Amino acid sequence: MARLKVGVIFGGCSEEHPVSVKSAREVARNLDVEKYEPFYVGITQDGDWRLCDGPDTDWEKGDHSPAVLSPDRGVRGLLVLDQGRYETITLDVVLPVLHGKLGEDGAIQGLLELSGIPYIGCDLQSSALCMDKSLTYLVASSVGIRTPNHWTLTAGEHIDPDRITYPVFVKPARSGSSFGVSKVSRREDLLSAVETARQYDSKVVIEEGVVGSEIGCAILGNDKDLIAGQVDHIALSHGFFRIHQEDQPEYGSDNSVAIVPADIPEESRSLVVEQAKVVYRALGCRGLARVDMFLKEDGEVVLNEVNTFPGMTSYSRYPRMMAAADLPLAEVIDRLVSLALPGEPR
Repeated sequence: MARLKVGVIFGGCSEEHPVSVKSAREVARNLDVEKYEPFYVGITQDGDWRLCDGPDTDWEKGDHSPAVLSPDRGVRGLLVLDQGRYETITLDVVLPVLHGKLGEDGAIQGLLELSGIPYIGCDLQSSALCMDKSLTYLVASSVGIRTPNHWTLTAGEHIDPDRITYPVFVKPARSGSSFGVSKVSRREDLLSAVETARQYDSKVVIEEGVVGSEIGCAILGNDKDLIAGQVDHIALSHGFFRIHQEDQPEYGSDNSVAIVPADIPEESRSLVVEQAKVVYRALGCRGLARVDMFLKEDGEVVLNEVNTFPGMTSYSRYPRMMAAADLPLAEVIDRLVSLALPGEPR
């Protein structure tokens, strides 16, 4: 039986480039080459696309052929420049191992829609919705999910610091991980935190701090047929949760540990999973996503955010939650490929 040709795209132009490369290495280690013929395309931080042997430490060096996805549905694959001529490589499915801007915001998904190649993960619309925290909250609230009290500032907008109840978290509305996020406990620090967030996005969300445990739920599947991994919770040593070290984002958090399964009552666990699935469906997610929430002392669950292509590194939460539910990463990849192939309409 012929192997499926899988295009694995990684790297990218966002601040999460190093994390994407590390996620792709873990994917490569768990991709069954007896089932799949992988074609690795690395995107440099300058935006150059390169066909390479894999996401090893030297993929950005050496003489790699430029390669791009063809937007022509008659090609359904890669255009590879070789000795002045473009050759084509047809693909059965694409796995976009990209995080943050131009990876989870609908940009690469739009190109894949034009290309006509089946791809793993959320579509253009759900990717864009989930990337924008203010829109995520709007949709989640419409289906009865509790969200933090928040204010949204568009480009050039300002807010009176006296309107705010502190502490608050100031975040870029459309950025990944904890880049540009500040905790503000005094009105005097609000405006500088807004400017920090605007280094990553012109749209900023200010959220009232929610007192509760940070909980995650990994979801796999389409529509009504959803699987949840074991719920995790974040144990903090200090400060607020940062999944990556900002100066070295290829390394894991320096102030927290994700505990899987979460040490919470079974009733709370069931509620987290139930509400995570409601959010996933309401936002139109497909394939996979990690839904992050707060669990308050009174048992109430409050949405934090939704990651449409969560990290896949050895320390990342999504694969660890799935592994704790007896779904190792190799099997997760198999299921994601099956979900993306024709017969599963978008």
